[in-house]
Amino acid sequence: MATGIGGCTPQDALEQLQPLTDNPPDIAASEYRQRMQQAQHLMRQNGIDACYINAGSNLLYFTGTHWSPSERMVGAVIPAEGEVAYIVPWFEIGTFKDAQVVEAEIFSWHEEEDPYQLFFTVLASRGLAGHGRQYKIAICETASVTLFLGLQQHAGNMSLISAQPITGHCRSRKSATEIALMQTANNITLRVQQAAASILRPGLTARELVDFVDKAHRKMGTSGSYFCIALFGSDSAFPHGVKEPKPLQHNDVVLLDTGCRYKDYLSDITRTYVYGDASERQRFAWQAEHEAQAAAFAVIAPGVPCHKVDDAAREVLVSHGFGPDYQLPGLPHRTGHGIGLDIHEAPYLIRKQAQPLDIGMCASIEPMLCLPGEFGIRLEDHFYVTENGARWFTPPAKSIDDPFDIAP
Repeated sequence: MATGIGGCTPQDALEQLQPLTDNPPDIAASEYRQRMQQAQHLMRQNGIDACYINAGSNLLYFTGTHWSPSERMVGAVIPAEGEVAYIVPWFEIGTFKDAQVVEAEIFSWHEEEDPYQLFFTVLASRGLAGHGRQYKIAICETASVTLFLGLQQHAGNMSLISAQPITGHCRSRKSATEIALMQTANNITLRVQQAAASILRPGLTARELVDFVDKAHRKMGTSGSYFCIALFGSDSAFPHGVKEPKPLQHNDVVLLDTGCRYKDYLSDITRTYVYGDASERQRFAWQAEHEAQAAAFAVIAPGVPCHKVDDAAREVLVSHGFGPDYQLPGLPHRTGHGIGLDIHEAPYLIRKQAQPLDIGMCASIEPMLCLPGEFGIRLEDHFYVTENGARWFTPPAKSIDDPFDIAP
């Protein structure tokens, strides 16, 4: 049996968990204002006159306002020059003000009124009307088609484009405060991963393990698991799980992928090991995955195109006889995804993605090996880019026999 796998009851494992003592600060109102100023700078560089930010993670990122998107238009208008404005249903103004971090003028609409027409009233209030020229207005990429079409019918000579080049550019480059929050989130989840490995036993169901992981995340001071995928044996060859997971049996591969939200920022860690005695085939695949993850990490530096990270991982896997390309047994998906306020966001480490890595970018490295009918191996840790290369948020698994590096 690998070190740290099994031998503990769920109750004892939970009792050993304690919230971490590190407590990085929340994002301050001043940082939200800096983010809006950066967006304005990018707009001016790209000839964009204003940017609409829809309710959801983009509104949270730029203004600090927690507001879930719905069929009602709620968001912020950031002009390239001038002050931000909010668009909110009239009956929600009180609640919205209570949620605000950065205060600004609020434009409201009643239920029978057209919020899309109000949007252009807001633009006019910021000097974006008339003057005989065509304005370029960026619309949040997470807004619904209904919202976009509603705006388009009133757009006139205004050109509506995607805001993703603005929002994605800003959000993909994390500040030191963001990285500190993500570090704590990942520290929590790594500790939960260790606790989860300790409670494994034959007959344990995936649901039991998922429930334990949620309790463990809560014990560590969070609101619980943001997500959790637990797979045993041949089920582990399916990256995102199966309809009816099998219970754990001796010598099964165990794949556990989970994360939590800490002060709005997310973690995401996968560990794979064997409950029992690893076979030669399991060891070979685990080592290939481990080497692929390390090779991908080694090429990361500012200016390196995202696809180079994916390329490096695939080259290692092909050298071990897996693939090529997306063929199975092998790696059927991208090597990694960005993370922050959303579990999947820019940058994406995928073939043909020429976007260069930049300081502050954060992403996963998880070149999963899928062996249909046998098992799957996914080792997932996240990194952030510094001027000197990449740094891990969490140390990668050490070995199939000591995945958490706790052997004496």
